[in-house]
Amino acid sequence: MASIQDVTDSTWQAIVGTHPTLALVTTGDGVRGDFISAFKKVAVGTQDVIFVQVNPDKNPDLAERFDYQGKPLMIGLLNDEVLLRRSRPWGTDVQPSIETLKEKAKELEPIMTDQPNTDTNIVAGEPVAITADTFQEQVIDYSHEMPVIVDFWAEWCGPCKMVAPILDKLAADYNGKVRVAKVDTDAEQALAQSFQIMSIPTIMIFKEGHVIFSQPGALPEEAFRDLFDQAIGLDIQKAIAEHEAAHNADEN
Repeated sequence: MASIQDVTDSTWQAIVGTHPTLALVTTGDGVRGDFISAFKKVAVGTQDVIFVQVNPDKNPDLAERFDYQGKPLMIGLLNDEVLLRRSRPWGTDVQPSIETLKEKAKELEPIMTDQPNTDTNIVAGEPVAITADTFQEQVIDYSHEMPVIVDFWAEWCGPCKMVAPILDKLAADYNGKVRVAKVDTDAEQALAQSFQIMSIPTIMIFKEGHVIFSQPGALPEEAFRDLFDQAIGLDIQKAIAEHEAAHNADEN
């Protein structure tokens, strides 16, 4: 459950979207130790900025977009537009960059608030159909309000048809506590590929922007109820801290 998400050419739009984002573009070589420590520390404690990492060797489109020249880059973005750029950043560059992103986002709040809600297909207590265009808002962003269970399915999939009525029922039973979302993998192939969906149904759970569960295969109703309850009760910050502690212990 890392606070810094690895993104690729294909997952960038689904994960980042228009959110305030601080991106580290690097192959892993030449990153200052004080920077990566500050980057990780701030990522854990910041809820309204997305922190991502891009390997330019594996993602040529993003490498070209950010004009990667072989040195680590820190890129700050809002509405998918670059607001700041630091080559070989220092740890002291992180916090001022966060403040810049927050200030710019705050300036845009009245404009964004005035936009009409055009999503008329969402009905409380029913699963939400998700596309690549709505994934950021309706899954990643929404998971800061409550856990979001995502069902990757297809019309021809037999096990998917077993899962569907269970999730329909649970969407109503857990209305206001958990959102149930569905991704048609035939219609949204790029989105499914971005999450490396190899078998359907695959169930993923997001909370506070993090994937906390991912498993292929049909589950019985009681297993889903257990997952829903665990997702609701999970202290994500505590889980992140425990994960970081275990990772540091392994390194030592």
